[in-house]
Amino acid sequence: MLTKLNVSSTPFSRREMLCHCFNGVGAIALSSFLAKDGWTASGNSLAAKPPMIPAKAKRCIFLYMSGGVPQMDTFDYKPALEKYAGQPMPQVTGVEGTEIERYLRMPNVVIPSPFPFARVGKNGRYMSTLFEHLKDCVDDLAFVHGVKMDSNNHAPATMHVNTGSVFQTNPSVGAWVTYGLGTVNQNLPGYVVLQDPRGGPLNGEAVWQSGFLPASYQGTSLRRTGTPILALNLPPGQTRERERMQLDFLYKMNESHAAARLEADELEARIAAYELAFRMQTEAPEVVDSSKEPQYIQRLYGLDKPETAPFGKQCLLARRLVEKGVRFVLAIHGWENGALSWDFHSTLAPRLQARVREVDQPVTALLKDLKQRGLFEDTLVVWVSEMGRTPFNNLTIGRNHNQYGMVTWFAGAGIKGGAEAGGPTDDFGLKSAHAPIPVRDVHATLLHQLGLDDKALTFLHEGRYKRLTDTGGSVLNGILV
Repeated sequence: MLTKLNVSSTPFSRREMLCHCFNGVGAIALSSFLAKDGWTASGNSLAAKPPMIPAKAKRCIFLYMSGGVPQMDTFDYKPALEKYAGQPMPQVTGVEGTEIERYLRMPNVVIPSPFPFARVGKNGRYMSTLFEHLKDCVDDLAFVHGVKMDSNNHAPATMHVNTGSVFQTNPSVGAWVTYGLGTVNQNLPGYVVLQDPRGGPLNGEAVWQSGFLPASYQGTSLRRTGTPILALNLPPGQTRERERMQLDFLYKMNESHAAARLEADELEARIAAYELAFRMQTEAPEVVDSSKEPQYIQRLYGLDKPETAPFGKQCLLARRLVEKGVRFVLAIHGWENGALSWDFHSTLAPRLQARVREVDQPVTALLKDLKQRGLFEDTLVVWVSEMGRTPFNNLTIGRNHNQYGMVTWFAGAGIKGGAEAGGPTDDFGLKSAHAPIPVRDVHATLLHQLGLDDKALTFLHEGRYKRLTDTGGSVLNGILV
């Protein structure tokens, strides 16, 4: 929350002045809290910075599937589920003190995947036959099995995969990336969020927050429906010259006010965001207008079909954004953890089929489109969810929460297609058959490909140097070229 401003010496408040001067596009710029040369003592906080280590990726698209993707129904083939179908789940060890242990003590039955798996790609990797399109790109994907989260509940697990912590006060992955690297195109936000048009994720804006990092690194969430950014065009009677004069006047007012409040980074970033709004009017209208894409590209992403059009638009816009220099794009599929998410406690077959159909063609199109445009080699694409699922259920034909067995995949910049990390999960896909992969290793690998050392990317907060990977992660070298 911003500190209330002292306006006793002026006939209007600073906030009122900003509101009157820049209605519309300023609202979207405001959420990004970008800083500009001269506004802060430290200069332009999002100026492009050199990587810490040799980088394979220049940008990242983070595909977040909200609700908990069931690994044994998508990418983790487990024939034992057929063998034990309808029988009680055999007892397992290594899950003591968790919700899963409670599930296992209750009456339960093993549930096989409702859809068959088939070998695909040059390496003959098993994948659910629901993925009619993604199978064509399987040789470009590197899978990580047995990823372990720190919580078995949606809210903290959602925070964990998106911020590295189960608590809501920590910076998101995209915030850390833009803090470490800045961004190339100063006319667009460095970190953009594309939400499911049906609704946002659990925890809302906390998923893409800047946390204790300066406010300039918070994600900019575009509108879920309709035009992604409103009021990009000048209102009647307004000119670029007049806007520039208004901004210059505001700068003079703010200079002395901010100088006495050096700790108020939200204030500095809030004011500077209107500079971004001014610059966005020159470039953003073209970037967010995907209607001008050729028809074959729109069909590639599935914009001609109702079930694929929503996420297809998100994926197409993600490509357009990174193509124009946006550093990090978070694309979210699924509304919280309800019926329109990947949370399948019941009616597994129809809901799983619906979710896969919504993302299969768009994600495949994104990978193919990046390739044909020469962007695949330096764009990192990462698929995640907040947890895996259990191979059994207690009351209905569905799957419970499982913090041990999530499967994620990487593609693009410096990723060894067809590789795997984490070793196999057990016969039922419940957990890793060996040592689990903590989610901080996934984050460390993402940062590494972007040229950031997770142990060196730190920020002093409350007397401690904080980082995305907390105590430090291990790069998954087995999936890297």
